[in-house]
Amino acid sequence: MEITTKLNLPDYSFRIKTEEDKTYIFDEIRKKFILLTPEEWVRQNFIKYLIQDKGFPSSLMAIENGLKINKNIFRTDLLVYNRKKEPILIVEFKAPNIKITQKTFDQIARYNMKFRTDCLIVSNGMQHYCCLINRKEETYFFLKNIPDYKNIKNQVSDSGINNL
Repeated sequence: MEITTKLNLPDYSFRIKTEEDKTYIFDEIRKKFILLTPEEWVRQNFIKYLIQDKGFPSSLMAIENGLKINKNIFRTDLLVYNRKKEPILIVEFKAPNIKITQKTFDQIARYNMKFRTDCLIVSNGMQHYCCLINRKEETYFFLKNIPDYKNIKNQVSDSGINNL
């Protein structure tokens, strides 16, 4: 599979370089070149989508934030904070050829036990799933579209989810 597969996202430009038969992409969040894998291609495109099309501030994004669950160390693919530095969104990425399954949702749900965000996104670049969690009623529902940053921060409150 071609690493730079056409994804179900708008087209963006990237700084890409090749050294010693390995291809790297510049990560604007981490401010360095990262080995370009199919999953990294999805991450970088989705981050551009969130910033350029959905108004998410890059300064409030963290990549591969570590967490410990039952003595095991894991890393979130993308964690987004509000301006109060509270986590509001976790995104889990898979390579385009990896099918999104219940196991993927179980993975992000485990991460969310620690971060307690009200919004979760799973994407393989071809399919994107976004769900909002209502803690007060202990329910969740899937959205048809990824909300803009202002909608996530304004519509999700401690008392539950308002209408998006």
